[in-house]
Amino acid sequence: MSVETPRRPAPSGFLRADLHSHTQSSHDCASRPSDIIANCLKRKVTCLAVTDHNVIGAAHEIAANAPFQVIIGEEIYSTEGEIIGLFLTEQIPSRLSPEETVHRIRSQGGVVIVPHPFDRLRGSRLRPQTLLRLAGQFDAIEVDNSRVHFLADRLKAMIFAQTHGLPTTGGSDAHHPSELGSSLTIMPGFSGQDEFMDSLRRARTLAGYASFLVHF
Repeated sequence: MSVETPRRPAPSGFLRADLHSHTQSSHDCASRPSDIIANCLKRKVTCLAVTDHNVIGAAHEIAANAPFQVIIGEEIYSTEGEIIGLFLTEQIPSRLSPEETVHRIRSQGGVVIVPHPFDRLRGSRLRPQTLLRLAGQFDAIEVDNSRVHFLADRLKAMIFAQTHGLPTTGGSDAHHPSELGSSLTIMPGFSGQDEFMDSLRRARTLAGYASFLVHF
């Protein structure tokens, strides 16, 4: 599986953060935590958000063993599409309303991110009417996801973020270790949720693409 990996080094004091990734705990992924750690080191990923589908156990395992910064996250399937929660302490169940999903992320002091909001190939994306209804409750919009292959879909996400004054993120959405770091968020170092949001407002994204074959 080939990917285009952004190779530009981060400025001093900045992190090469991949803010969307999966492990074998996700139903559609077979990546072992040990392989994820090894490939992050190889690709100079210095911060990783582990965002498995509807579970957080592997994120804790990677956080306990990785020599780099790890964010405990979850990609949660709400009744109207997927929402990412970062800095979670407890797993959030799937199939809740998007309002309840956002509430449960916030009740843990977490950060709410909308993944791949306009990806035409992704049936799991948040519905357009939901995006508009909850725009004021989001913390950030994912604009660079390596598995979003149409530039127009990424541009729609950027326009939505700009229209609503929201920071943007980049992440690989890796379901295979070789994809890790293929899209990144270059952001100042942080400690905790509040500093994360401050850093995100000063961040930029580096865009890469996974092989189109990942969809098959």
